[in-house]
Amino acid sequence: MMKGRRHKAKEEAETIIEIMTNGGASAVFHGMGEEDVRRIMQYPFNMFASDASIRVFNQGVPHPRGYGTNARVLGKYVREEKVISLEEAIRKMTSLPAQKFQLRDRGLLKEGMAADIVIFDEKQVADQATYKSPHAYSKGFHYVLVNGRLTVEREKHIGTRAGRALYNH
Repeated sequence: MMKGRRHKAKEEAETIIEIMTNGGASAVFHGMGEEDVRRIMQYPFNMFASDASIRVFNQGVPHPRGYGTNARVLGKYVREEKVISLEEAIRKMTSLPAQKFQLRDRGLLKEGMAADIVIFDEKQVADQATYKSPHAYSKGFHYVLVNGRLTVEREKHIGTRAGRALYNH
C-alpha cells in the first residue's frame, strides 16, 4: 500500500513511519528470488533459521517461515529440488549454528551434549504454512526431544516445556 506515494525509498519509509505511528503492522517484503535462495543455500557457511518472532497459535498473521523454515528446507530444497544434501542441511541447522554461537553442549549427538533430537521422515517432511494460512504446523516431524525430554510424540506436542534460554552459554 503506497497511499498514493511513489515507489521510492524515501516515500516508502514515510509510509512505514506513518503505519508505525498509527499502531503498527507487520509486512512481508520479497527481496530475493528463488535463484538467490538456492545459491545462498549452497554457501558452506550459511545456516538455516527463522527470524520470525515467537508465535501464539492462531493469533495475528505471521510470516509462514515462523512455522515452516526447516521443514521447507528439508522438503522443498533437499528432497524435491536437490539443492543440497540432507546431511548438509542438517549440519546447517544443528552443529554449524552451535559452533558459530559457541553453544558448546549443543549441535551434535554425543555424550555430554544436550539431547535435542528431532526424528523425522525425510519422505514426508513438509511445511504447511502459507501466506493465506500461516498458522499451520509442518508435517513429518514424528518425535522431538528437548534437553532429553520428549516434547513431540507422533507429530503432536504433548505439553512438555523443557527448553530454556541460553545466556552466556
